[in-house]
Amino acid sequence: MDIQFTGETLLPGKVGQFFIVLAFAAALLSTISYFFATRSKDQADQSSWTRMGRISYGINVLSIIGIGATLFYLILNHYNEYYYVYSHSSKALPVYYIISAFWEGQEGSFWLWAFWQAVLGIVLIRTCKSWESGVMTVVGLSQVFLTSMLLGVQIFGERIGSSPFILLRDAVNLQEMAPVVFADPENFKNYLKFITDGRGLNPLLQNYWMVIHPPTLFLGFASMIVPFAYVITGLWQKRYKEWVKPAMPWALFAVMILGTGIIMGSFWAYEALNFGGFWAWDPVENASLIPWLTLIGAVHVMIAFKNTGHAFFTSIALVLVSFILVLYASFLTRSGILGETSVHSFTDLGMFGHLILYNVVFLFIPVVLIICRWKELPITNKEEETYSREFWMFIGALVVTVACIQVIFSTSVPVFNKAFGTNFAPPIDAIKYYNQWQAPFAILITMISGFSQFLKYKRTDTRKFYSSLIATLVIAIVVTGAFVYITDVYGNLMYILLSFSCMFAILSNARILVQGFSGKGKLVGAAVAHIGFALLLVGALVAAATSKPVSLNAANFIPVKDFEKVEKPGENMVLYKNEPKKMGRFTVTYTNDTTIAPNTFYTLNFKVLDEKSGAVKENFDLNPRVQINEKMGLIASPDTKHYLTYDMYTHITSAPDKKDSHAESDAQSDEENYKKPRIVNVSTGDTLHTSSGIIHIKDLNFKPVAKSLALAEGDLAVGLPLEIDLNGKIYKTEPIFLVKGNNTFDFARNIPELGLRLRFTKILPDQKKVELQVFEKPQQSKDWVVFKAIEFPYINLYWVGLIVMVVGFLISIVRRQKENVKN
Repeated sequence: MDIQFTGETLLPGKVGQFFIVLAFAAALLSTISYFFATRSKDQADQSSWTRMGRISYGINVLSIIGIGATLFYLILNHYNEYYYVYSHSSKALPVYYIISAFWEGQEGSFWLWAFWQAVLGIVLIRTCKSWESGVMTVVGLSQVFLTSMLLGVQIFGERIGSSPFILLRDAVNLQEMAPVVFADPENFKNYLKFITDGRGLNPLLQNYWMVIHPPTLFLGFASMIVPFAYVITGLWQKRYKEWVKPAMPWALFAVMILGTGIIMGSFWAYEALNFGGFWAWDPVENASLIPWLTLIGAVHVMIAFKNTGHAFFTSIALVLVSFILVLYASFLTRSGILGETSVHSFTDLGMFGHLILYNVVFLFIPVVLIICRWKELPITNKEEETYSREFWMFIGALVVTVACIQVIFSTSVPVFNKAFGTNFAPPIDAIKYYNQWQAPFAILITMISGFSQFLKYKRTDTRKFYSSLIATLVIAIVVTGAFVYITDVYGNLMYILLSFSCMFAILSNARILVQGFSGKGKLVGAAVAHIGFALLLVGALVAAATSKPVSLNAANFIPVKDFEKVEKPGENMVLYKNEPKKMGRFTVTYTNDTTIAPNTFYTLNFKVLDEKSGAVKENFDLNPRVQINEKMGLIASPDTKHYLTYDMYTHITSAPDKKDSHAESDAQSDEENYKKPRIVNVSTGDTLHTSSGIIHIKDLNFKPVAKSLALAEGDLAVGLPLEIDLNGKIYKTEPIFLVKGNNTFDFARNIPELGLRLRFTKILPDQKKVELQVFEKPQQSKDWVVFKAIEFPYINLYWVGLIVMVVGFLISIVRRQKENVKN
């Protein structure tokens, strides 16, 4: 029966779905057109097919832009009748998080990938000249698969893609979502009246890095198709040696962008997640890391092949494998197979078979081409000269490949279990497991990147090689000794060896860099990139190896509610509001908190005091935040104080639910939450020390003002001005004493931030004093927070290494592109 639903806006969804179908059809037509352009021998016929391929590809690009514009319009305006909007957006989100919501789901991320691939295709059409037909056939075919992921249709019972324009009522059972509400047919027809807002963005993704990290990462994924397409075209058109030159700038570009996206992900983890680091070896992290490493190996072997004509098969194999691994990574993260082993993989949308088909097709094409062309491939049997750069480039690529195999094998455990019915368990401590395996590989790679710089292509003068090598090794040993002493990286042989290999790589490449500035400009880009990579590794090593918790708790106990949920209580401190606590050289005070739904921001004040004079040498606030999420519990986002040589990283590990605590405090208004009062007689100028601060007694005020104070003739009201000093912050209040006829009254004053209640209860004229009652909350009733602080020494080396590495890649890309233009 056709039901008319009230309030739905269906036109934008129909327009968006039309653009999806058009994008898919245009990509398919473009692929077919370019394929026939490649096959055609007639020049006019070839031009006609090429023109059709360009036009249809242009339509694909415009359609993809149309899909994105429509979806963003729906998200921005919160049309919750669409399942994607309801699932990922919320009216409470600021605009920049709404942008993140756009690609939080699978459909949005597939769109992002297709968009970047569309843009790169336009660039290729304008620049790849004689390679256009073959390269664009491959790019177009990839675009067919990506746009098919958005179709959301069923053919012969098999689901093809998942559309972002599916309606909420078609995606979920509304009666199961709210049985009482939607049991009434009239309510069912007016369901939008009850869907007032969407679920919102995953709290872990509510960070500015998630606005820029996914676009960068997916640009890296999209760019991996280009060197792959050049290799396929080279094999297809028998241009076996020509593909390297045009593919090289694109391979460097893909390595640079994907690497930047990966490191941006570590920025996000460092600034938004509370696991206390920048890399967790999560399966999703591994999935993007693997193709990046294999393409790095491919770039080096491509350079060797370009200069010597050797290692042809290794070059094409690594380029092809790199893109196939991107597709495999997509399968791992999107099929739902990593749901139990990864904290941020996608759930299964029923596209398991679709994703496998994408992988199989792009694996099948190169395998068939290699088999068909095997006898013609320019594979040399000549042994490589050991003292040659190309030999060690090959060895380096081989080491990188073996390292990747180890990561792939461990990450793919869930795939093996599902495919073969096994029950292998993934590593329990992933960080320790991968570090102990990957550290030796990192040592080998950095050593090879160092001493290969002393070698020349084809053959090297061994006397010059050894003299330069030994001199650099000696300097590297001395520098490593100093570095290990300064950074405290001793006690672990593997850390010392990795430090040495990184220092050796930096010094070796610095030597080449100096030569480059003196005339050998070709080597500058590679040297800078290698230095950046070594800095990045050594920064990660030192930060991870010497990081230490500084919020030490000797009692190994947290005296707060749900303390058992705090991991490693000995590394956590509990702070009561406005009560300073010593933490190493810092004095830390929890001074304030602000709730801006759904987050609560805590203000932790850090002071460094001069031990002799008590003067404040350093004073700053950190604002870690938490969100109490019904499904995920306490979600903490850290805050960090950055120094030149280290970071002070803090995050909340336990905190009361502010909604509950505020309701509790509003309900209790008397002195029941306070300890037994301290009754003292004081006079002007006296000071009173309490655990909540120092109370200074001021002159009596015989004309006090208060809203609830109504004086008749003969009444006497006296105010007692008080100033409470807590670590230099002054709180002012004025309790009032009232004589009305033969009765006395007093108006107490509360200072919630300090947990203080003050009553002025008597005037003692004979003693020239007054009676003051001081009520203090016990610590259990005060606002509290549990936090952990970690010191990351020399972590800036990690971030600087990234910048230097990207600069090196940019220099290399520009140089390679100039070479292509000249030729």
